[in-house]
Amino acid sequence: MPLNQQVLLDNRPEGEAVESNFRLVQTETPALSKGQVLVRHHYLSLDPYMRGRMNDSKSYAEPQPLGEVMIGGTVGEVVESQHPKYTPGDKVVGMGGWQEYSVVDGDVPGALRRVDTTHVPLSHYLGAVGMPGVTAWYGLVKIIAPKAGETVVVSAATGAVGSAFAALAKARGCRVVGIAGGPEKCSYATAELGFDACIDYRAHPDVKTMSKALKEACPNGIDGYFENVGGYILDAVLLRTNAFARLALCGMIAGYDGQPLPMANPALILINRLKLEGFIVSEHMEVWGEALAELGGLVAAGKLRPRESIAQGLASAPSAFLGLLKGKNFGKQLVKVI
Repeated sequence: MPLNQQVLLDNRPEGEAVESNFRLVQTETPALSKGQVLVRHHYLSLDPYMRGRMNDSKSYAEPQPLGEVMIGGTVGEVVESQHPKYTPGDKVVGMGGWQEYSVVDGDVPGALRRVDTTHVPLSHYLGAVGMPGVTAWYGLVKIIAPKAGETVVVSAATGAVGSAFAALAKARGCRVVGIAGGPEKCSYATAELGFDACIDYRAHPDVKTMSKALKEACPNGIDGYFENVGGYILDAVLLRTNAFARLALCGMIAGYDGQPLPMANPALILINRLKLEGFIVSEHMEVWGEALAELGGLVAAGKLRPRESIAQGLASAPSAFLGLLKGKNFGKQLVKVI
């Protein structure tokens, strides 16, 4: 069995996460038992939710245990199998974590899934046609539920979730406005991802200027908002919401280092009779099949062209992850392991 490099969570952050919170080790891969599959990872997914799991505090998921492999989505290839459903060479997606190889129990529901790379690149199963894409689908379809002609807004617009959100919303006849960091990302949002407008939050660093920019980009107000960030951006969006607007709350990356995120004017929820719903996409597995079918079709048809930031080698995962939390990535952040 091959030697396996792994990245462990060595200690918990105190405030901002740093590279020394992680530790790179090498271990021996155990021999397979009946029903197990050995997967060699090609790509590792880095996602903002991982930062919350580094803390030992109440959240929607259990904290990442210290001294264990960091959790994370992976795509790769079966190299050895003791399970009748899987054969060497199968391309698979799973939650193999920050390591080169994983040993997976093939009988555990949802632990491993074969994927077709004929029309969809393997890496996209960690982004547009994976958990981030389904996240965008659920927030848009099940919570915002837009009608044609309505205006919807998404923060972190050029990331894996935001890019999928744009394609899905345009397919439903919406005006789609993004919020992203920097003129290059905003240009990409409108030129490549199909956004009708994109606001650079770096040029609008407070509620007043962001609200003004939203007014210009959303002349008919905001009917739906997909929240990934929180903080002053949410406050500015609330000022521009229409009556009965729907807000899908997916992430609050502005508060992942532990600082509180107060809401400046919560009375607007009542005044505008807003629907505000937080959700965790893993709790809605019943929609994944429908969502992935639509997302795969959009990618195959060229209507969803996701961009990827790819760090090279497992050892680069901690620095790439910290860069993701600061918005340094451009598109879906991956680590190329193989």
